[in-house]
Amino acid sequence: MPRISASPALAKLRILDLTRVRAGPTCVRQFADFGADVIKIENTVLEDMGGPREAADFQNLHRNKRSITLDLKSPQGKDIFMRLVKTADVVVENYRPDVKDRLGIDYASLKKVNQRIILASISGFGQDGPYRGRPGFDQIAQGLSGIMSVTGHPDSGPMRVGCAVADVGAGLLAALGIMTALLERETSGEGQWVQSNLLQAAIQLLDFQAARYAMSGEVPQQVGNDHPTSMPTSAYHTADGYMNVAASGSKMWQSVCVSIGRPELCEHPDYNTAAGRASNRKALNEALNLAFATKTSAEWVEILNQAGVPCGPIYRMDQVFADPQVQHLQAAAGVEHRKLGKLRLINQPVKLSRTPARLVAATPEHGEHTEEVLREAGYSDAEISEFRTRKVV
Repeated sequence: MPRISASPALAKLRILDLTRVRAGPTCVRQFADFGADVIKIENTVLEDMGGPREAADFQNLHRNKRSITLDLKSPQGKDIFMRLVKTADVVVENYRPDVKDRLGIDYASLKKVNQRIILASISGFGQDGPYRGRPGFDQIAQGLSGIMSVTGHPDSGPMRVGCAVADVGAGLLAALGIMTALLERETSGEGQWVQSNLLQAAIQLLDFQAARYAMSGEVPQQVGNDHPTSMPTSAYHTADGYMNVAASGSKMWQSVCVSIGRPELCEHPDYNTAAGRASNRKALNEALNLAFATKTSAEWVEILNQAGVPCGPIYRMDQVFADPQVQHLQAAAGVEHRKLGKLRLINQPVKLSRTPARLVAATPEHGEHTEEVLREAGYSDAEISEFRTRKVV
């Protein structure tokens, strides 16, 4: 039975976690937060897994897990892993595509041990094809996908998104694929191989921008903070900073004009259609910036929300977590770490009414649960001692 009970939602599942850096851990975290017994399998030699173990990033990605050390390159280490596979539901890895083949833990090999096993593989560019052997990295995927070509101000050169959207997207898509495979397994009784990659995840996140090209051949351009097709949707200067306004559609546009005391703009020939507002965005934004500069962001947010116009402040990170709605949503949650003390980490954003996720255990120490997990797998204390002597674990 799982030793970490974050939630009863997925308590019957056991996940073997071979992931590192970000995309893979993002996937596995979804299961750990909802109570799956996640066993993080780490090298016997402490590795740099994308940053210091005590840093916020690592702690945020690996909570609610148990950790064991295992040398998968040794015959005994592989035997131990395969014994764990027999009672597992899912194995998740984000090695380069050829690594699992060399280790002998590819899907065909795992299936021989457990027909119900689901293997999830997350890669940079896919499990086959001309880029199969390339190392994957979030910013590389952002560039290849086209995300950087539509981010930033016109003529400013390509700009990366300020967070790891390809990594996180690939991880969450893999988690969705695993859940789909688990549901299908209820009918077929068989597992399958789930795959996601950073490149395709980034293209998926482009959504309508990519669809504009796929369907009509239109190549989207950089438009800065403006929405590419729906104006006025942008970031505007106020008396004390900036705010976002998203006034899509003629009714909202009319509400903006009335709210700023410029009702005549509604009938202006350059702005009385959606296409006109988009093509004349520069002059439109200049007029709106003049109007918004007369009040503070907070004043305009109150006025525009009362008028039914989507809007909001543009926060620094400290302001984000001071916001009353963010606090109400409990976007950050506390957990106790044996060395670091009380930590605040990013909370699980998906809410279930009966079986919610919880943060109940901080990231484990390197190999903290090795003996516990091996005993559960049927190994004796003498065998475990021998494994340690031979540096198998």
